[in-house]
Amino acid sequence: MKLFAASLATETNAYSPIPTDLNSFRDTLWFEGGSHPDHPTLMTAPLWVARRRAQQEGWNLVEGLSAWAEPSAVVRRDAYEAMRDQILAELSAALPVDGVVLGLHGAMVADGYDDCEGDLLARMRAMVGPDVVIAAELDLHCHLTRAMTDAADILVIFKEYPHTDFVERGEEVVDLCLRTIRHQIRPVMSVHDCRMIGLHLTNRAPMRGFVESLFAAEREPGILSVSLAHGFPYADVPETGAKVLVVSDGEASRPAGEALATRLGHGFFALRGQTMPPLVAAGQAVDEALAAGGGPWVLADPTDNPGVGAPSDSTVLLRHLLERGIADAAVGPIWDPMAVAMCHAAGEGAELALRFGAKVAAASGQPVDARVRVIRATADARQSFGKARVAMGDAAAVEILPDGRTDDGAGSGGGPAVVLTSFRCQGFSPDLFTGMGVTLADRRVVVVKSTNHFSAAFAPIAKGIVYADSGGVVTYDHASLPYQRVPRPIWPLDPVN
Repeated sequence: MKLFAASLATETNAYSPIPTDLNSFRDTLWFEGGSHPDHPTLMTAPLWVARRRAQQEGWNLVEGLSAWAEPSAVVRRDAYEAMRDQILAELSAALPVDGVVLGLHGAMVADGYDDCEGDLLARMRAMVGPDVVIAAELDLHCHLTRAMTDAADILVIFKEYPHTDFVERGEEVVDLCLRTIRHQIRPVMSVHDCRMIGLHLTNRAPMRGFVESLFAAEREPGILSVSLAHGFPYADVPETGAKVLVVSDGEASRPAGEALATRLGHGFFALRGQTMPPLVAAGQAVDEALAAGGGPWVLADPTDNPGVGAPSDSTVLLRHLLERGIADAAVGPIWDPMAVAMCHAAGEGAELALRFGAKVAAASGQPVDARVRVIRATADARQSFGKARVAMGDAAAVEILPDGRTDDGAGSGGGPAVVLTSFRCQGFSPDLFTGMGVTLADRRVVVVKSTNHFSAAFAPIAKGIVYADSGGVVTYDHASLPYQRVPRPIWPLDPVN
């Protein structure tokens, strides 16, 4: 038996100010076939799992390109076509194969391609024919298009947001693929369109209960897998929106699969408007954390989250902290490659006048001009995201020195500490800070550029979490976005019943 595995992924925000070219992938995650490290990443778990299974079971795996870019604007056409064609050429060279397993996102848009994943899957199907099993893992912020379900035999979607289960879902998709090749199952897919746009946090009620209902549904007779595609609300494409996907066993199971998808879809739609915590104005969020006392209080900065296409260079929350004289705070990550380079040139322990932040968009505020001490300057810095290690590029942690005075502490005796990165990335784990020499136990406030991925790792150390609205480029009032091509009617744009 022989399988082919590859990964191609990004999440396209039609309203992001960040262009996306081939270097956006090369600079973030790029592994040529056979060079993927021996640990999973968010979009490459199927390849990593398949490699382990092949070694354990004695079958052959051919590995193709794995590429990922941080979410940003529409991908250049030449970039997408170059990566697509490389993967297709690698698959062609590997033929004949019994199966294909892919790590895809499901919300990648390029110039001329509303549905990059559907295009890639369709071309693969045309190449391998009807009998080869094609299976893919998708991010739950995918669009789940008709082209995807037409071309693939098996699609499995993350259940959790934050995405703590990407390895488990990778194991699921590889297992279903192998069982299909071995004629143990005959998967068929059923989809229910929920007619709904939004963001839905699964680690809190009511979504926690809904996710548990997905697991319970998988225990019903004939049901192989159940997923909810949340959709990505910052894409203006014809098939955006939430959908329920049920994979059942055999054509005779299709009516039951369709009925289950419809039932779950109606249950999910009943939760509309209840699945995001309220956003608090930036100044109010800081004041609430300070008034509560103790710490650390974690302030999420979702409107500047690079994980949905924002720059991650807003200084708005940091300025509120500075204006209030809050020294025991930490902020990160702020994307500023030039400031990082200056800190590296100065060296650890050095003091310098530094301007940083607010380079990309007016919504990011104004740059901060301060005298800082370099706490740490690290090449190829990384942070944890579950079982993955996420690249931050070269990074620097600095301490803002109050009133020009020097400080001899270890990153906690002067002003706020800030982690600066040369790669645009969101905050996933406390080691974003601690790995850069910034202590957290003695901080009253920790600002994290993220919507929800931070919560799994930060919640255990946080006295509380506040979702702050810093007025960044990502709005959470989805009805205010200037959609032109999304399917109508759809909630919250229309009063869908």
